[in-house]
Amino acid sequence: MKKLHFIGLLIIFGTTIRGQNDSGNWFPFKPSDDVANSQINMESWLDAPAGKYGFVNMKDDKLIFENGKPVKFWGVNIASNRPFIQHEAADKWTKFMAAYGINAVRFHKFTWDATDGYSSTQLTKDKWENFDYFNSLLKKQGIYYAWSHIYGHRVLPGDSSRLLAYSEVAGTKFPWSHINGSTASIVNFAEDLQALNIELTVNMLQHYNSYNGLRYADDPALAYIELQNEDNIFWSAIEETLKQTPAYKALLCQKFSRWLKNKYGTQQTLEKAWGKEMLPIGQTLENENIYPQPNHGFFSGESERAWRNRVELPIHVTDKANFLANEQLTYYKKFVSAIRQTGYKGMIVGSCWQAGTGIAHLWNLYTDAKTGIVDRHNYSGGGTGHTLKPGKINNEAMVNAPGSGLLSTGFQQVSNRPFFISEWMSLIPNEWTVESSPIIAAYGMGLQGWDGSFAFAMDYDHFTPTIQSGHGVYNVTSPTQLALYPALASMIYRGDIVEGKIIADRKVNIQDLEKGNLPFLEKIEQESDVKKLMATVPLAALAAGRVVLSFNEENDNLTLPGYKELIDTINHSIVSSTEQLKWNYGDKGYFTINTNGTQGLVGFAKNKLIDLKDLQLKTRNEFAVVLITSLEKSKSLKDAGRILITCIARARNSEMKFNESHTQLLDVGKEPILLEPVEVSVILKMKKGFKLLLLNHSGIRTGKEVPMKNGRFFLNGNLYKTIYYELVKN
Repeated sequence: MKKLHFIGLLIIFGTTIRGQNDSGNWFPFKPSDDVANSQINMESWLDAPAGKYGFVNMKDDKLIFENGKPVKFWGVNIASNRPFIQHEAADKWTKFMAAYGINAVRFHKFTWDATDGYSSTQLTKDKWENFDYFNSLLKKQGIYYAWSHIYGHRVLPGDSSRLLAYSEVAGTKFPWSHINGSTASIVNFAEDLQALNIELTVNMLQHYNSYNGLRYADDPALAYIELQNEDNIFWSAIEETLKQTPAYKALLCQKFSRWLKNKYGTQQTLEKAWGKEMLPIGQTLENENIYPQPNHGFFSGESERAWRNRVELPIHVTDKANFLANEQLTYYKKFVSAIRQTGYKGMIVGSCWQAGTGIAHLWNLYTDAKTGIVDRHNYSGGGTGHTLKPGKINNEAMVNAPGSGLLSTGFQQVSNRPFFISEWMSLIPNEWTVESSPIIAAYGMGLQGWDGSFAFAMDYDHFTPTIQSGHGVYNVTSPTQLALYPALASMIYRGDIVEGKIIADRKVNIQDLEKGNLPFLEKIEQESDVKKLMATVPLAALAAGRVVLSFNEENDNLTLPGYKELIDTINHSIVSSTEQLKWNYGDKGYFTINTNGTQGLVGFAKNKLIDLKDLQLKTRNEFAVVLITSLEKSKSLKDAGRILITCIARARNSEMKFNESHTQLLDVGKEPILLEPVEVSVILKMKKGFKLLLLNHSGIRTGKEVPMKNGRFFLNGNLYKTIYYELVKN
């Protein structure tokens, strides 16, 4: 029998397809608006209405409803004025998201034009009517919503009498024009600006939704509130802001000088501790003008120097970092207290931004962890800026380097806190963007135990006609992203992938940190929104088991129990501690998913026999994503009556052109989107009696069947020109 079976494999797995640079046989992506009749419609998987189990709370590192039921959020961002769309559009948008299994929405930067136009904190009923309607629909559908409402709170004339220097703040110019004239960065120490942010948030929570009658503070469908987007007191932009706001710079110096006076008492004692040369001429306790240098670049440089020389940080550096961290934490505590006083019982995020390397990074992470959920952002790939245009591209694939790119964000996961990645995307024109959502779903939400994912961004209630969203490179509604969601959402909600055991816990002793004694050095490099993290633990550890960081009072040493046992350096593979995931790396990488409910491959696995629990795969494509998933909530592939097969590779605009090495985009092309056909042979090991149906690009049955014999079939994307197939038991 083994010999005959092997011969059968040779027959079904033969030949190859055209070269990787040839798109002549690619087919146009033609989704329809008919999501109601789709076999992949995930609406019934959402536990409607949202909030039926009470508010979502933190229990150690998990999200738990008030009734004890756990939850994970597989969501998207909806930004700017889109939360205020008209009713008809909100109806369609809600149904569209539900169909693809989205159970949460992060409403982002939506309050800039949402007040009365005179005061930045006062709401008006007419402006919020559409917002109320959209939220009421989401709640009914079982989709939770979150507020990332402050991304630089823009001051208005009605605020002027309350502010130290209104004209200074209103006149600020940032490298990012959308936060000009806002409280960004300096809000972290300026109480008058903090009052605006807090008052706006409290007024929003006190507002009654005109469609369900609930005060927002009382609505458990409001999963969490983010205090501020991508901001912290160590953010390098703050120094440029302080140049434009001398009154606020004076305030910061005054606060720091008083903090130093409380610690040292006299100028002489301060100079003895710091070294007189560390105080610029004229900066004294008496003048209250000592400057704390709130820039993570300064702290990163000092941290790297101290680590290199194996010494504690200079006292002046430690004092500055400790003061700034205390200012930020004080602000966050005050903000959280005001929110809790409204009666809101849901979750809170401080912010979601990095703070460089060393002491600033650790203090910033600590303040976020003390506030609530730890949340971070990351992007990979991309080309020239935020829009799709000709130029140089980053065409590296994350599967080639385990733990790289988006997954490296997990190095900021704190052991006793839930972890979110509330903005992420693999950016076009990188050609391998389809790898990103399976990496986030399998390794992030699964193995690493992350609790929330919000891809950035969903700008439409339909798939876009080009791979870009308008002109932008941030696009959830692309076939390389959203088309995978039915398979990935079912995998997440069913809990197919088991959370891994902790294999690396980096310990940070708070008392040592206050003294400037760094326990380790981890470096974050950033170019625009794309971040690279170089850590004391190998990035590849993220493919093996859970990697966390702990803040405590103990001087425990770093341990890596069992890490080496999970890596095969000879065959270049990493088997997860759960044995459900295997990452093969080398020149070209790929990983496999091997659970009871979902099995498949992601990456460069051309002509490789993939032997899984219930099936065998072999693809002729150089690169592909093939996911085989049970479409039933509580049934494995072995027992399911309906199984979804998703096959996606690369996507391009029509007439899109690259240079020969694919390092430059020459022409962005035009609609429609073209999809690379996936050719894959499958042998089912499980119980026979299936028929294989051909679905269209929206998952609707076409009335056609794919030939199958003894559980063996060949999915010929060149012939069938689709990305979805359905196995149905006879």
